[in-house]
Amino acid sequence: MEIEQVRRRGKAVDAVIESKDQRWHCRNRITLIFGSNDVEDLETYIYTDTGIQFRTVKFHQAKSKAIEEILDNCIDEYYRGHVTEIHTTLDPDRMRVTVEDNGIGFPLDKIEQVYSEFRTGSKFKDDEVDEKGFLHRTLGQNGLGAAATCLTSDVFIARVRHYNKGKEQTYTFTDGALKISKTKPKPFKGHSGVRIEFVLSKEVYKDNVIDQDLLRKRIIDLAYNNPGLLFTFNGEKYLFKKGLFELAQKIDPVSAVLFGEESTVFETVTPKGRKAQGKIDITLAMRFDKTSEEREHRIKRIFVNTIKDKLERNVKKEKLSLVDNDVLTGMTFILGITMPNPRFESQTKRKLVRDINIEKALETFMTENMDRFIRKQKEFLDTVMERASFRHRFQELKDASKMGKKQKKQRVEKLLDANERRDRTKCSLFICEGDSAIGGLRSGRDKLYHGGIALKGKPMNVSQASIADVLANQEFADIMASIGLTIGQPVVREELRFANIVFLADSDVDGGHINTLLTNFFYTFWPELFEMGAIQMAKAPLFEVLLDKGTRFFESVKELEEFKNGGAKIKEIFRNKGLGEMSPEAWKHVMGRKSYTKIAAIDAAKARQVLDVCFGKDVNQRKSLLLDTEAAPVGDPGVVNKKKKTTKKAV
Repeated sequence: MEIEQVRRRGKAVDAVIESKDQRWHCRNRITLIFGSNDVEDLETYIYTDTGIQFRTVKFHQAKSKAIEEILDNCIDEYYRGHVTEIHTTLDPDRMRVTVEDNGIGFPLDKIEQVYSEFRTGSKFKDDEVDEKGFLHRTLGQNGLGAAATCLTSDVFIARVRHYNKGKEQTYTFTDGALKISKTKPKPFKGHSGVRIEFVLSKEVYKDNVIDQDLLRKRIIDLAYNNPGLLFTFNGEKYLFKKGLFELAQKIDPVSAVLFGEESTVFETVTPKGRKAQGKIDITLAMRFDKTSEEREHRIKRIFVNTIKDKLERNVKKEKLSLVDNDVLTGMTFILGITMPNPRFESQTKRKLVRDINIEKALETFMTENMDRFIRKQKEFLDTVMERASFRHRFQELKDASKMGKKQKKQRVEKLLDANERRDRTKCSLFICEGDSAIGGLRSGRDKLYHGGIALKGKPMNVSQASIADVLANQEFADIMASIGLTIGQPVVREELRFANIVFLADSDVDGGHINTLLTNFFYTFWPELFEMGAIQMAKAPLFEVLLDKGTRFFESVKELEEFKNGGAKIKEIFRNKGLGEMSPEAWKHVMGRKSYTKIAAIDAAKARQVLDVCFGKDVNQRKSLLLDTEAAPVGDPGVVNKKKKTTKKAV
């Protein structure tokens, strides 16, 4: 198929083809070499006297990279065995930067080329090996970085002291190397090495003022990443022996752990076809803050997957699900990799190109260290499970809120409602044990302000049930609908149908158990009810004593004995087995009280702890509590053996 000819009107203007030198291209297209030339927000950390502080800073990537290129050249010489110290200063005007090392320098006749011409350097031989036969590990490979810094500087002064020749020479590059001057070579005293002093171009970078905190941060980062190499910044010294593990300790000395520190050797073939060995050093330190909501994004997938596999059985047992955030939230991973011939996506060197050797090394490293990490970090696994449980519970609460709104509108068949319509804050709901109790309550209550609802047996233990199970429980659903409560929604007292909730159970062990289960239910979902004084307990009389004039009621054996010893003339004493056997007079006695015992939680943390011991899933805690109770002396005459069969009869 032929391409159609375009019919154009008038004369077509040719594109202007230009050829720009490297200085123009570097200064006008700086983003291609050093990245963004705009000030941007960066989420990072700053070193403080006590640790590190995560925050958002204003970051200029191109300016930062221009300085890093000079530092990287010094670090490369460290890995070649020539440098032990790198000193950096920033003048008070925050524009002039000086970087100096104590390496061996390089031939003086190459200074002008190295700092003013691209593709000039000493690191193009990818097959060079060190004295141990391993490929050299270096950051600079393209011969661009230092020259790009010089070409985008107003002033760039390079002093090179060549160790092998014993001479030094200084070159001054002005206005992006548009003007070049030099001193005569001469002998030097003291250390050899390279010193670079420069002021970045305001024309190129728009603002050539250097952020002192970010430069200091970068130098400290390099010190942590290169243990054994001394860095200084404006006189402050930074030298670390354990490197990244010391950084983790600075972040959090308590939870910091050294995950692993290993070297991996691999076989490779150089561009010239020669067989060679490469060595990759990997260090991973971490800290875990279970109170933090921050999440680490740069973690090898195997870490998350291994944690999920380890907890799979527990997750299934608890009917939960694990997501990445459960594992990664609060984690800070500090990963250091030293390798030969790293390939970056661009001159900014922010991201490595995919490399099969580093991927294999990372997988081996993680696999070999995960088991040891898991064995030593049991608390971390517990926290991951807690997060999954909390997230699951949060979703259940959202679902409960929706269902609760529907339940509020439904009529409760079992509810004996109060007749008050205007001010429901005066109304009290009595939660009774058994349907038979409702009959007595009906006869003894104040119809205007008293309501009642009966329980059928013992209520559910909500500590060992899901929210879905609680919602599906008809008795709790009726109680919530009667009062106007919704799981997951805070209590608004004025919106409640009953402002007071009174437990009324038999005066025996089972009745006490019912009261504690109800307490657990309300405190689990609405602890604020206890602060309001809304949760109360009414005690039913255990004994009815018929006198010459009227009847007296007593709640315990002790009270009865004290009354009998007082010499009162008693006709008969009746013992109530439960609420269903109480006389109408006893019901009027109970319902006629002006107030009942309020259940208060003075210490919220202790209250939850006690309820968790009594009703939680940890059986061992409950056993310990019961054994302690059984070991205590029993001398209370009010304690009645529940196995003894009693009926309502004269005592």
